[in-house]
Amino acid sequence: MSNANEFSGYDAITQAELVRQGEVTPLELVDAAINRIEQINPRLNAVVTPMYDLAREAAQKPLPDGPFKGVPYLLKDLTATYQGVRHTTGSVVLKDFVADHDTELVRRLKQAGLIIVGITNSPEFGCHVTTEPRLFGPTHNPWNTDHSSGGSSGGSAAAVAAGLVPAAHATDGGGSIRIPASCCGLFGLKPTRARTSLAPDLGDIASGIVNEHAVTRTVRDSAALLDSTAGPAPGDPYCAPLPARPFLQEVGADPGQLRIGFTTRTLSGEKVHPDCVQAVLETSQYCAALGHIVEEATPSINGEMFFTAFETVFTSVIAWNIDTIARLTGQTFTADHFDPLTGFVYQAGQQCSASDYLSAVAVFQHSGRVMADFFGTYDLWLTPTLAEPPVRLGAFDFSPEKSPEESVQRVWSYIPFTPICNATGLPAMTVPLCWNDAGLPVGTHFVGRFGDEATLLRLAGQLEEAYPWAHRKPPVSA
Repeated sequence: MSNANEFSGYDAITQAELVRQGEVTPLELVDAAINRIEQINPRLNAVVTPMYDLAREAAQKPLPDGPFKGVPYLLKDLTATYQGVRHTTGSVVLKDFVADHDTELVRRLKQAGLIIVGITNSPEFGCHVTTEPRLFGPTHNPWNTDHSSGGSSGGSAAAVAAGLVPAAHATDGGGSIRIPASCCGLFGLKPTRARTSLAPDLGDIASGIVNEHAVTRTVRDSAALLDSTAGPAPGDPYCAPLPARPFLQEVGADPGQLRIGFTTRTLSGEKVHPDCVQAVLETSQYCAALGHIVEEATPSINGEMFFTAFETVFTSVIAWNIDTIARLTGQTFTADHFDPLTGFVYQAGQQCSASDYLSAVAVFQHSGRVMADFFGTYDLWLTPTLAEPPVRLGAFDFSPEKSPEESVQRVWSYIPFTPICNATGLPAMTVPLCWNDAGLPVGTHFVGRFGDEATLLRLAGQLEEAYPWAHRKPPVSA
């Protein structure tokens, strides 16, 4: 197995098994991943901070005997920090910031035996549905490099899809695991609110809309990674319900006959791209062929009211984040210090009052009750992941022809489904079952009951076995 690209076809669990069996060393896996990054990353711009020396050093030392011992991994440049490594969150104002500690998630990743080989590109403060920060430039989609890899975990998704590593860290505050997973043809699971901890720096973010997890090629990697990272840390404000058994055991377990409601229109009744409609219809047929009951159904959430509330919370958290950086660094920022979307969102967030914020949280909580009622009838809700296939790079750029408000509305119209799960705390997944005629992946999105990743993972495993996707390789890949 001397060829670095030979490892690219193996998922993380298989690579760890090779280490346990003595067929390969952690250093060999790390060197192979580094070689792939050096070979392919110039075409993608997915990895922006290499950690090669640190990774090789870790690979040559005794590693924790975790489930992923010796497996190379990538960390997203947002939320999670690695001691001694640059952490910019995609922003020029933090381009020289070096973290002085590991976050709890990174500590758990290391305990699982993973070796971090680099940091992936992220839009500034995770504030976009595409990964095109001014600081590092755009990440390209390996299926077509003229197109976006999604955001905000676009660097991680492009890297995994291209085979640089088998899995990578991702975060999700409005769809940022599921959006890029859909764009890049990957499996992307957003866990239940507070399933993973944001310790030691944060309790929750913006009433719990943010989750950390991963993008993966296989369902079992996602489940096993969640087993390695889930659970509260001391001082967390709350935690998710404990799972009945390890998540990995749910993959391959019989889901039984599920009742699945599906929709091809937004909460406001608007149409989505025909490719996304077709993906949902095909996925519905796949589920029916597996014996599940599938019928058209939509929760009775007021779409306009919901997105007004979500915009209030999201802009508020961006303003809070920037104001916190200003306090800690003694700097004064204006909108001009940031990428155009970030600057506009920052200004909007500064204008939100405490009353506005609490009113928005009340809408979130009401939406959670509506979803709970919906899941009294259905086990899962199936939607398009996005309202259209992966867009071209630059599609969301601000322009003189459009007002900033129109440009922001263009962003929200791209993601009419994913933020619902962040606001309500529900687990959700995008599954890479469909590609359009242009050869671009079009993910489909399943939402589950609060605390019930198990049902999602059981169905995902069943779909993966019946309609496999891991064999699909993008044109830019190892």
